[in-house]
Amino acid sequence: MIHAYDKSYLSSAQKNLARMLDYMVNDLKHSLETVWQWFLMSKTSHRFERGDCSVLSGMSGVELARMVLQESGQSIPDIRPSYACDRSPEYWTGWAIAYYQWDTGLHFDEIERAVHISDIRLLYTPYHEMDIRQFVDKMNELYHDSSPDTNLKALRTLSGFTQAELAEQTNIPLRTIQQYEQRQKNINKAQAETLLRLSRVLNCSVEDLMEKVPVSDPI
Repeated sequence: MIHAYDKSYLSSAQKNLARMLDYMVNDLKHSLETVWQWFLMSKTSHRFERGDCSVLSGMSGVELARMVLQESGQSIPDIRPSYACDRSPEYWTGWAIAYYQWDTGLHFDEIERAVHISDIRLLYTPYHEMDIRQFVDKMNELYHDSSPDTNLKALRTLSGFTQAELAEQTNIPLRTIQQYEQRQKNINKAQAETLLRLSRVLNCSVEDLMEKVPVSDPI
């Protein structure tokens, strides 16, 4: 899988996004939902998800918060950050989202459309005590629940083919196409020839057929 940026920046990125949310919610007393919308609309979020090292590790989380406030046209109060002994749910939310964005390469607004920030915070218990990969698995599940149609199904429907017609045009078994569309088989692991046949008939690129979020292989 291709990650959003080099892993050497990941730890700093997680701490910065975590500290930004913690400071804006618990020190500046803004709601998490409002803060997150400011972040999503800012240039800073786009620089963050593209791996701009000046944002990921070149400033503190508090400085990141002040930049987002400035870009959103909000006042920047002179309030010193507090440092609680225990990490807040907001801190964990930022820390976890930063990891998930790096891991999947999704844009932050794509994540938000699938799973709202408030719903991610609700995952604090029990996921803050678990390995981060368990959080990723849960997010992938929620992402697929919010977007039940695979790219293959969307492209097939757009092209006006039934599953049977696509199977005939590509010389791919109908059951195989059904399994890809139902995520019973992982299209990201399909043979190159299969993907090329589908892309030619559907007039798209191989990349268009791939799922951005990994599909769990059936047991």
